[in-house]
Amino acid sequence: MASVGTLSLFFPVFVPASGVAAAYLGHRATKVDWRAKARHFLTGPGRLSRILLVFFLVTNWKSLPFAWTIRIFYAFIYHFTRRRPTLPPRALFHYSITSTRNSLLDSDYNLHKSNSTYFADLDVSRSHLVTHLLGPAMPRIGDNAKNRLVLDKDGFAVRGGFGIGLGAVFCSFRKEIGLLQGYETWSRILSWDRKWLYIVTHFVVKGKVKPTSWDGRARGPVRPKNVKVEGGGVAKEDEFGKWVIATAVSKYVFKLGRFTVHPAIVIKANGLLPARPDGWMGGESGVGTPEELGDIDEVGEWDWRRVEYERRKGMEYAEHFAALDGANGLFDGGEDGALGHFALG
Repeated sequence: MASVGTLSLFFPVFVPASGVAAAYLGHRATKVDWRAKARHFLTGPGRLSRILLVFFLVTNWKSLPFAWTIRIFYAFIYHFTRRRPTLPPRALFHYSITSTRNSLLDSDYNLHKSNSTYFADLDVSRSHLVTHLLGPAMPRIGDNAKNRLVLDKDGFAVRGGFGIGLGAVFCSFRKEIGLLQGYETWSRILSWDRKWLYIVTHFVVKGKVKPTSWDGRARGPVRPKNVKVEGGGVAKEDEFGKWVIATAVSKYVFKLGRFTVHPAIVIKANGLLPARPDGWMGGESGVGTPEELGDIDEVGEWDWRRVEYERRKGMEYAEHFAALDGANGLFDGGEDGALGHFALG
């Protein structure tokens, strides 16, 4: 499991440090004659090289040193310092959308977005999704000794810092992203089991698809249900796939110290799980008693049956992804030999 950091230091360390740094920069900025600085920058000696440097930095900013860290902590600070609206259970499977653009430094020798750089965008997209959707209850889970949301098998409150770990990522590439081309990442919860929260992310051509509504305040244009943005005709669900550039599936694990927190506890603590007769944990699978769901009205009320139906539908894909964990056993340490050991790896 690859760790993506712990949130136990976020509130006591990073938020105060960011506030102090912003206050200091603001204080210093008030003492600078910015008009004179701008005039010298644009008209003074060496202006062409400075302007070209600024253009390079602006168009490649997300590939610069510490840019990844800034993008991740911007997501944390933005969502943890803004009060999100109360969300209904149906929002549990809604998309979080971010927009960005392919830069020169993110491109390969074909001037297409390098496959390796998709994973940095996935980090950012998942951070926005998880902190917006599940962030409100994270401080309460982190203070578990007081709130007793997570109990061990003996009924004692689990202690330790709250953290989120990234277990694996799969990415399927369908189309290329050209130099300076804009694109969007659409991330949502796919499913969960007794350990992992599965997230699916689609890389989508920018501006080609709009959601039918927004949770809370409006964040951009919308389209009528079952109608495409372009052409005005009724669209089948699979027709939106032509705008998909790549699709990735990731899995997260929640931790309190070394104790694994059931994803249902985190989701329920954020008010996104409706009441279920036998609860959302238990049974052989650890995700509740496997009741017969029967016929589900996909446009009806989002009761526990509808949420469980969506979870099971997502698990049809997630369980195949999870099965790839067994591929670790294929490594035999070069029992039959190796091709060679090469430099500049």
